[in-house]
Formats: sequence, C-alpha cells, structure tokens
Amino acid sequence: MTDAEWAAVRPLLPVPGWMRGRGGQPEAYCHRAILDAVRYLVDNGIKWRAMPADFPPWDRVYAFFRRWRDRALVKEFHDRLRAQVRTRAGRDTEPTAGVIDSQSVKADAMVGSDSRGFDGGKLINGRKRHLVVDTLGLLLGVMVTAADVGDRTAARVLLQRVAEAHHRLALVWADGGYTGSLVKHCLAALALVLKIVKRSDDRKGFVVLPKRWIVERTNAWLMRTRRLARDYERRTTSAEAMVYWSMTLLMTRRLARPHPQRA
Repeated sequence: MTDAEWAAVRPLLPVPGWMRGRGGQPEAYCHRAILDAVRYLVDNGIKWRAMPADFPPWDRVYAFFRRWRDRALVKEFHDRLRAQVRTRAGRDTEPTAGVIDSQSVKADAMVGSDSRGFDGGKLINGRKRHLVVDTLGLLLGVMVTAADVGDRTAARVLLQRVAEAHHRLALVWADGGYTGSLVKHCLAALALVLKIVKRSDDRKGFVVLPKRWIVERTNAWLMRTRRLARDYERRTTSAEAMVYWSMTLLMTRRLARPHPQRA
C-alpha cells in the first residue's frame, strides 16, 4: 500500500481483541505488512507458500487470513470501506437498490466434488459466484456454490442475507434467469421488489442492458485479480473471503485518489 492508501485504511481496521480487554496478546507483525501480503496474494494469484521473503512468513499471513475469514472481520472491514466510498460519491451509506447476478468460474483440482459442479449453460466445471451489488457496483453480498446450483435457488438465500444486513434495500434488478416464483417470494418474504431486465428480441448483437451492466462490470473487476480468475480454494468460505479481499483492494485505491472536488 502507498502511504495515502494506508492513511485511508488504518482508521477502518477492526480493533484487535487484546486492545478491547478481551485477552490475548499483540500480534508479532505490523498490520500494514500483513495486509500488503494478503493483497499481494489476491492480486497476483500466488500460492501461500510462494509468499516473497520481504513479507511476514506465509503461515502467519495465512493465520491472519483464516482468522479474519472465520470471524467475518474481512466483511466488516469491507463494509466500512464501502460506506466511505459511497459517502465520498455523495450517496447514503446504506443503499436502496442493487443488482444481482452470478458468475461461473473453473475450479482447480483441489476443489472437492462436494462444492463443485457443471454449469450446462456456460459449459464450465467449477463453482459459481452469486453477487449482489449496489448501483456503484460495490459488493453487498456474495455466496459461492457449486456451478450446477441454479441462480434462483442461490438467490433465495443470498437475498435474504442481504436484506437482513441492509434494511433500506427495496429494489433489486436481475436478468431473465431469476424469473418465476422468486419474484413473488422476494416481495412477500423480504419486502423486496425484484425487477427483471430482459433483452429485447428485436435487437441483434451486443446490447448494453440498463442496470445489468453494473454487476457485469463488477464481475470484470473480480477477474482482474488473478486469484479469482480460477477458484483455488478448498472451502467456499475462503472463496467468498477472496472476493471481499479483491473488493477491498479496489476500494482502497479509490479512497487514496484525490477527491474530485478538492483537486
């Protein structure tokens, strides 16, 4: 991280338990060095054991990643960054509208058969990332499943999680894969309007569809980090944590840029 990025990130980091009087002891390595190591791994797609020597030992970095994954600290950190980015863009910290979509990616050989499948539509053997983003393309929720899990099946669970975390969310745009009983379920159970954006049959070739392009751009952002170009994680929770880490990297860079109104 640059000094500008660290200045933006440092106040948003979760406070360690030992500083809250909950026991434990201070960590042996600086948070900035640990964060740099995790960001390097996600951005460049290296193995844990291939961590460069100028970072802390790989097992200490992985222990930090595992702790933040299991205690949802990476999500907490991500959500604080998202609130800062939205505020800087002149938006409320809590969104009222979002977009949902899925992305199938190939899985590495280490991914077990219990969490992988074959997506017949895209001919991909691997996993599927289900995303809900706000109108800026920032992540509101992610769920990783086997690639053969249907979009509507996963959306029931994911939209419930997102609606519970973001009480102001009232409208979600989706593509034609989310039609059917899911629309009525969202309205009745979640007080959420699921609006289907369909492609016109009269248009030929590539067409940018309203609102749906937002989540497609987010999918493209994720694929720019090499660790997410293919799913290498044994656990789906680790795969979800990698998505959050990728988005934190993006938002940290945004916050480090000079504010347009102050430039």
